Amino acid sequence: MNEEKSVAIFLSQYDDKVYSNALILREILFANLPGIIEQTDISARMIAYCYGQKYTELICTILPSKKGLKLGFNHGVDLPDPYDLLNGSGKISRFIEIISPEQISSTEIKDLIVNALKAYKQRVGL
Repeated sequence: MNEEKSVAIFLSQYDDKVYSNALILREILFANLPGIIEQTDISARMIAYCYGQKYTELICTILPSKKGLKLGFNHGVDLPDPYDLLNGSGKISRFIEIISPEQISSTEIKDLIVNALKAYKQRVGL
């Protein structure tokens, strides 16, 4: 099964708002992360976006749930967050609660995605 179909099946478990917001978010991620690899992790209940198979190559995740949708950032604690969007108290990751399509398309979200890519390149020495 191709990844596109796998993602659609995975997201179909959630309500229409979560499903449609996740699809919009995917478009934004693909537009701002050139060559990114998308992987559905059913057991972890997430869609991962990375540049390889190692955890260190993970940029971000889409985290759907019955309550809503989150965009998680690997090494989110190290990202500049001038708009104070990132939540969470973990040692490494941070997330944004996604509320609307307008929020997903905002400059603030795109800036975080671009900064996550820059931080990844610095970590791996690109």
